[in-house]
Order: sequence, then C-alpha cells, then structure tokens
Amino acid sequence: MPSILFVCTANQFRSPIAAACLLKSIKQEDTERNWIVESAGTWTKDGLRVPGTALQIAERLGLDRLDRHRSRQINQRLLGNFDLIIVMEISHKEAIRSEFPSVYGRVYLLSEIVDDLFYDIPDPTNSAISTTDIGRELYTLITKGKEKILHLAETLHKSKPAERESETSRYP
Repeated sequence: MPSILFVCTANQFRSPIAAACLLKSIKQEDTERNWIVESAGTWTKDGLRVPGTALQIAERLGLDRLDRHRSRQINQRLLGNFDLIIVMEISHKEAIRSEFPSVYGRVYLLSEIVDDLFYDIPDPTNSAISTTDIGRELYTLITKGKEKILHLAETLHKSKPAERESETSRYP
C-alpha cells in the first residue's frame, strides 16, 4: 500500500495538518485505494501535542484527530518505511537528503509537487504570516495537488519495493 510522510520542523503544526488534509481528501472520495499517511519532524522531541492554535485551525478546516497526534523525530528507519516524503521547506529537503542519502529520490517539497515551484510553507513559530493563513495554504495546496501527490506516491511505491524493504531492515 502506498505511503506518504509529511515532514516539518517540530511536527506540531504544518506536517500534521497536511497529513490530516490529505487523509480527509482521500476519505471524501470513498476511494478503494488504501493509503498510509503520517507525519514527523526534523527537529522535535517525541510525544509533544499540537498546540491549541493548530487544533482550532484543524477544527475550522474540518480535520479530525489532531488532538490525538504526538510529535515524532525522523530517523532512518521511519523514513525508510515511506514511499514519498513531503517536506515544507527547502532546508528540510536538503537536510534529509544529506543526512539520509538512501531516501534521496523520495524527498519532495510540497510546493514542488503541487505547483512545480520551489517555495517554503512558513513555520508559524517564526513567521509574520498568521497561523490561520498557513493552515489555509496547506489545505489549498493539498486539495489542489492531491492527485499529483497520490500519483507520485504510487509511482514511487511501484518503483523499488524490494530494495526499500532491505534498506529499512538494516537500521534498528
């Protein structure tokens, strides 16, 4: 089954909202395709909850289960379990590709997939843009780009599954 991992810095706002948006969009279609869609962070502690502002925005967007979300840090094993890794910032893409070269060809910027452009989705902790606007931008990008995202994940899933399984078994 194809799998997608959304990655941001703290795994407390952008990536969990993006994952929830994609899951909502998939469920609305009542599709027969089964998907694994999760999120993680490049620089976080495991087990942190999403802040109240993220919960409020998720509620306004009609997203479920963010109150159950707990942050988690990326590592080789986690990354190896996903066909497509979608990041929010160019620096995330560069860092993951550098630190985890085995996933190099599976790391894409969200804007790159959806708009064929390279731009960051700003981190709400150090941005002048409101959290509401960032949440809406994520929702718009995911909704608009859902088919491109799913197609890319399916293509990557079919490309080298045996190689990927051995890659994840090498790391504890």
